[in-house]
Amino acid sequence: MIESNAGEPVDATPTNPLDQSLSLDRVVRALPGMARLAALSGLHLAEWGLKTSLATSREVTRALAAGQLPTDMVQRAVRDLRDVGRQAFGLSALDRPIDVRAHHVVDELRTVDLQARGAELLYQSADVWYAEDVHPAFARILDEMAPDEARILRFLCEAGPQPSIDIRTWRPLGIGSELVEAGLSMIGLRAGVRDLSRSSAYLNNLFRLGLIWFSREPVEPTRYQVVEVQPDVAVAIKRAGRMARIVRRSINLTPFGEDFCRTCLPHPEGGFTNGAGPL
Repeated sequence: MIESNAGEPVDATPTNPLDQSLSLDRVVRALPGMARLAALSGLHLAEWGLKTSLATSREVTRALAAGQLPTDMVQRAVRDLRDVGRQAFGLSALDRPIDVRAHHVVDELRTVDLQARGAELLYQSADVWYAEDVHPAFARILDEMAPDEARILRFLCEAGPQPSIDIRTWRPLGIGSELVEAGLSMIGLRAGVRDLSRSSAYLNNLFRLGLIWFSREPVEPTRYQVVEVQPDVAVAIKRAGRMARIVRRSINLTPFGEDFCRTCLPHPEGGFTNGAGPL
């Protein structure tokens, strides 16, 4: 080490010209291989981009035809592209960070889309020339119904409200009384369903869809006599004990259910009566 005129130490170790020429020679020899690697990587990247664009376009077209929301498609496409990119760098899906801003943007897009749909409904409701033939939920309800449930609806349309009973344990003044069985009826048997064991499930689904109502109002007292001697009622009474309590109720169509039957389940002979008059 020697000192410069400014007093700072300077490395006076002489460089070897042979070492410099060897390093430069290695770099020159490596240039063709690096060029081929770069060209191959660029070709693979272009091929991947083309395939991804075509696949994404087909997926978006199918999703739009199926009625999916554009915001959902954008969110899914961005997530898939991000996953592919992370896999290219050797990262797994578990290493993916939570993009809070992206989720916030997607939520805002979904909110804007919902508000736009709501505004469109309000606009149509104010349009005196707009006429809607059927309720838009009818198509979805048909997809969520079993064939036996259609028979039950047709029966209720023709016969009107049906007797139903609940079996409860007896307690003084009803304090501490427990429900043993609810909604026992002969609707499944009288409607002619193929699977009687699923009658309660059928009725629960129709109630979920808003087509029938489990009413607290009873029908004519004489109509309960046949129901109360059915085998499933006898079993429930035995489970409730010697002093079982029978609560009389009824099952009937809701106004929405009547409209659904009138529109989707027309009788071949010209309409339903609902037990009280033409619908």
